[in-house]
Amino acid sequence: MDAFYASVEQRDDPTLRGRPVAVGGSRQRGVVAAASYEARRFGVRSAMPSVTALRRCPDLVFVPPRFDVYRAVSAQIHAIFARYTALIQPLSLDEAYLDVTVPLVARPSATAIAQDIRAAIRAETGLTASAGVSYNKFLAKLASDHRKPDGLYVITPRMGPRFVEALPVERFHGIGPATAARMHALGIRTGLDLRAWDMAGLARHFGKAAAFYHGIARGRDDRPVEPDRPRKSLGAERTFDRDIRDWPQAAAALDDLSARVWQACARRGLSGRTVTLKLRYADFKQTGRAHSLPGPVAAQAALSRVAQDLLRPFFPLKQGPLKQGPLEQGIRLLGVTLSNLDAAEARPGAQLVLALDPSLDPSLDPTLDRG
Repeated sequence: MDAFYASVEQRDDPTLRGRPVAVGGSRQRGVVAAASYEARRFGVRSAMPSVTALRRCPDLVFVPPRFDVYRAVSAQIHAIFARYTALIQPLSLDEAYLDVTVPLVARPSATAIAQDIRAAIRAETGLTASAGVSYNKFLAKLASDHRKPDGLYVITPRMGPRFVEALPVERFHGIGPATAARMHALGIRTGLDLRAWDMAGLARHFGKAAAFYHGIARGRDDRPVEPDRPRKSLGAERTFDRDIRDWPQAAAALDDLSARVWQACARRGLSGRTVTLKLRYADFKQTGRAHSLPGPVAAQAALSRVAQDLLRPFFPLKQGPLKQGPLEQGIRLLGVTLSNLDAAEARPGAQLVLALDPSLDPSLDPTLDRG
């Protein structure tokens, strides 16, 4: 979907149409979750602090998110997908892979199916979608971004290797900023540069991911569309109107976040063993700690207790070898995530082991609308 959250807001409020809109945060606090294309022309992007976004676009209109509405629209869109194939792998509320090798309708090509789907989305939701058509997931993803907004692009088998050659590696889905920086340090800046490396050389620097990088540099990706791919984690986070510095406020915030995570797990019949804390300071520096339990978390109170134990070392309230010094500045954001999910029900009365080993989780990022 094209700028999904912001486009829904502009659809539902005619006064926002044609104006630069940011969903999430506020004029002074928080982070942009989605930006309309009018806002993007000023350089406003998802994950950008609100104050930075306002400096770039003083007329930016902030709108609070309505995730219940976005979920309802997403369900409409997925119902449209399901008319054409049962092989649907959701990536987020607004994006999915579809395998149409053997479609449910008689259409002459995958391109024709993509055209039908885009037309149905526009007619039934009033929103626009972009589609990428190709012979594997990696290239279809690249193609879907190539003609945004409201675009359709096809990468044929003959085009695939050439299409990858000139692309910067940071444009590759599956190569994040940290990996792109490592590649740049090795002189790998484009797909053609990446293709010049053999498997052994890539393995020395990138380990198990080398096979994937070796393949995509040649336009190859054998990953199937996985319609039943299990959820890996569930989380919630909160940006505070004012930085918090005292333990009672922080503990209360973790109670609320833990309740939200637990309710999301309960709706899906899930529990998990690994609790991760995310912390962002007033200067936007971010850190986190995680702890894995021997069994699934047994109750909401237990989840909150583990989250609080993960946070305590960041305060001067905690003494001992894990002490990390006084809290010199306020906390801007806290987040709690539960992972290592399992559909099996948590056992009432299960023991919780609370001897904590600190570990950083650099992958913690807000769930953002990046379309």
